[in-house]
Amino acid sequence: MVQSVEQAWNVLATDWERLEPVHLREMFADDPERFAQFSFSLDDLTIDFSKERVDAAAMVHLLDLARAAGVETRRDAMFAGEYINTTEDRAVMHMALRGTPEDGYQVDGQATAELVAPVLETFLQFADDVRAGRITNAKGMAFTDVINIGIGGSDLGPVMAVRALSKFASEGPNVYFVSNVDGAHLRDATRDLNPETTLFLIASKSFTTQETMINAQAAKNWVENSLGVEAAKSHFAAVSTNLAATGAFGIAPERVFGFWDWVGGRYSLTSSIGLSLAIAIGSGNFRAFLDGFRDMDQHFKTTPLAQNLPVLLALIGVWRRNIMGCATVALIPYNQRLENFSSYLQQMDMESNGKRVTKEGASVATKTGPVIWGDAGTNAQHSFFQLIHQGTDIVPIDFMISAQPTSYLVDQHDLLTANFLAQSHALAFGKTSAEVRKEMVAAGDAPARVDALVAHRTFPGNRPSTSILYRSLTPYSLGRLIALYEHKVFVQGVIWNVNSFDQWGVELGKVMAGQLTPMLDDDADLSALNSSTSGLIKKIRALK
Repeated sequence: MVQSVEQAWNVLATDWERLEPVHLREMFADDPERFAQFSFSLDDLTIDFSKERVDAAAMVHLLDLARAAGVETRRDAMFAGEYINTTEDRAVMHMALRGTPEDGYQVDGQATAELVAPVLETFLQFADDVRAGRITNAKGMAFTDVINIGIGGSDLGPVMAVRALSKFASEGPNVYFVSNVDGAHLRDATRDLNPETTLFLIASKSFTTQETMINAQAAKNWVENSLGVEAAKSHFAAVSTNLAATGAFGIAPERVFGFWDWVGGRYSLTSSIGLSLAIAIGSGNFRAFLDGFRDMDQHFKTTPLAQNLPVLLALIGVWRRNIMGCATVALIPYNQRLENFSSYLQQMDMESNGKRVTKEGASVATKTGPVIWGDAGTNAQHSFFQLIHQGTDIVPIDFMISAQPTSYLVDQHDLLTANFLAQSHALAFGKTSAEVRKEMVAAGDAPARVDALVAHRTFPGNRPSTSILYRSLTPYSLGRLIALYEHKVFVQGVIWNVNSFDQWGVELGKVMAGQLTPMLDDDADLSALNSSTSGLIKKIRALK
């Protein structure tokens, strides 16, 4: 076993020298039972790494890297409530949002269950009351539509989860989302709605987020212009910790639901930020959602590294990024209702580990977070899979699918599943020029045509992918999937020695936007700006 992180990296580099020339075809030929060795399960959830370009020795050495980097120690520190977010001097305890008193989570000596439980009960009761029509407008009318106004972590998670769990949304209001400061977003969301029966949730921890507050004020104007100032007050609730600001906005204290500074925005879906989801699916389903998270939390907390699903997923990602040199990862869920899953994980991963300095402030020694992107299968196959199959860059993929359909169209799910299986197979094994030639000759193609097209129809294969399989898309299984990736991101951050829980890079553009907004006025002085920015402003002024 290696003794240091540097030694671990060196051993892995040697592993790649040995494995780089080896095709996945050869790996499966040498070990036809690779699936048994490289797949891991937690109840119905199975993750198959057999189509990744690793062998048993490389996996052992990846685990050595995790131990040398202190993954277990850092994991235990996080669960103990230590201030592992060093640049913001905070604990990281989003796990407490779905924990139980028996878990014993504490921050600063206080049991988090004592903080979480009352807020959870309050916002879930509010959600059920909205669904049942017990929360009404000033005239006693039930709300038929709910619009969540937020951005980033206050939007991406709820948007994804409400869409993913739409099967479980019934007998309640329609739920919509507005995030973009582009006024068209709010305008489009409200175009066909009645302000008299529309409830707005303003989701901003600080209640100062620029885009959110501009949209919130526009929504307030929309309701007040139709119903009047007093009547409009019953149309707003907030997820925030700034009671002074929410009060100044006109939201009653009993309609404000908070959370804590040990919950980062991109990890806040199981806090009151999930209020829109709770309204969509009801408190019972929301609690099942929390149970799924907790199940994965406990697995990550207690399972040895060699069988720990988030750890293994993270280590395969490190192998792809640092050993194979892959700069990007595609997430392809074969479920249309998970169409926003990759966008949600983009923020979780790229905002967490898109860092160029270590926790100590020095330059990182390795590449850090990859670019995360994707779309739902099978749509993706008709969009960017051409590049993934035959392009010059290798793009690893995380595929995921449920064994059971999310609709009554079972035959279509069988076809969806066949595509899921076919894509990972084709990426791994490809199609040789000899196979292409044989097929074309058998089809009766002329020799000249065969010669002309063989190269175009050859697939190199040897493209890595991981397959994630689970029984069905439910609140519980979605919670487990999200927590799987949360902890995967944490493990990679530990290995890269970055702080995965700050996001200073998000702030710079916001500050500069605030400085530039007044300069869009026709008489503003542009002399202090660079020529590009001032030139663009002049063009914008002229085109207005």
